[in-house]
Amino acid sequence: MSDLIPRASYFKKISPFIGKPLIKVITGQRRVGKSYFLQQLIQSFKKDFKDNQVIYINKELHEFSHITNSSELLKHIEEKSLKTLNTGLFIDEIQDIENFEFALRDLVARGNFDIYCTGSNARLLSGELATFLSGRYIEIRMYSLSYPEFLTFHKKDDNNETFEDFLKLGGLPFLVNLDNQEHVIFEYLAGIYNTIVLKDVVARFNIRNVQFLENLISFLADNVGSIVSAKKISDYLKSQKIKISPQVVLDYLSHLEASYLISKVKRAKIHGKKIFEVGEKYYFEDLGIRNFISGFYLKDIQKIMENVVFLHLRMAGFQVKIGVDGNKEVDFIAQRSNSKLYIQVAYLLSEEKTIQREYGNLLSIGDNFPKYIVTMDQVSETDNYLGIKVISLKDFCLFIFDV
Repeated sequence: MSDLIPRASYFKKISPFIGKPLIKVITGQRRVGKSYFLQQLIQSFKKDFKDNQVIYINKELHEFSHITNSSELLKHIEEKSLKTLNTGLFIDEIQDIENFEFALRDLVARGNFDIYCTGSNARLLSGELATFLSGRYIEIRMYSLSYPEFLTFHKKDDNNETFEDFLKLGGLPFLVNLDNQEHVIFEYLAGIYNTIVLKDVVARFNIRNVQFLENLISFLADNVGSIVSAKKISDYLKSQKIKISPQVVLDYLSHLEASYLISKVKRAKIHGKKIFEVGEKYYFEDLGIRNFISGFYLKDIQKIMENVVFLHLRMAGFQVKIGVDGNKEVDFIAQRSNSKLYIQVAYLLSEEKTIQREYGNLLSIGDNFPKYIVTMDQVSETDNYLGIKVISLKDFCLFIFDV
């Protein structure tokens, strides 16, 4: 594993907690690199804590298939643990162990376990579980490769052709092993998509109407960046002679979010704290999987642009909402600590109507936080108007926010 490419931003996030009595939980969609990151953490742990023991459990390997619940997890650790040593415990895909939280709480209480685990389910740390482990864990959310990481992994130069590959193929790390053969890559993405749908959604949530689930995913892929609602989807299905209640739609959307296939972004008042409970937008966690579902076409470039901007903001640690002010909308309000960004996404700024709309929506905001228009136009570093910065999508994806 010595040839693993480090993902520095995630090491930076987790480093302050290494060796501390907190459970480190790495979450994210399947195949975004959680398992490899866990291996890198093991390497680092062995280097920094030479006198400590390491116990590794990977629930995707058959040799650990007998560990199905918290009791069996504790039994396995008791059998492997050397009582005289502190232990680094590393568990991959912990959501496959029933009631794992009981075992983790027990181990943390003992004081001689440094615990790291990964999970592919967003509900891993929600509800009662979050309360049960309150103050005992830190979550590190992992995403597919950012554009700078894509360049590093694929050993490519930053240019328009490489950026188009990134927009088309997405950022799952294993793609580096497929020699940029597009048909092979999309076969791989099809396999990942099917695993997420069948294992993380259908099997985990006992979905019966698989055909509707796949139709719903296709609808979301075709409507990236559009305001949708359960009722809108339900009404559309009725027009197709398919009767599905809005509540079932909501349930299925929730399951897709829990699997990290999609992310929901709510609308909020630009001025004030009101969150709109009806009508939100959905973005995919990986562009390659979205493009496998719906295809990669020029007519969809606005949708793809919005999706990649959303992902870049989330990777940078921002909380993201859609801004609403009367009949005006700002594509993204991004907030981190006490800082805020406003971002409009526009394919091209060639038409006066488009220019007036994009600039006007931002100029109507009365505060001094940074404002951006992200476009596919070629722009210079000095392009701005009344304090609004115009930046190309590629440069935006290379931008490290320091706000």
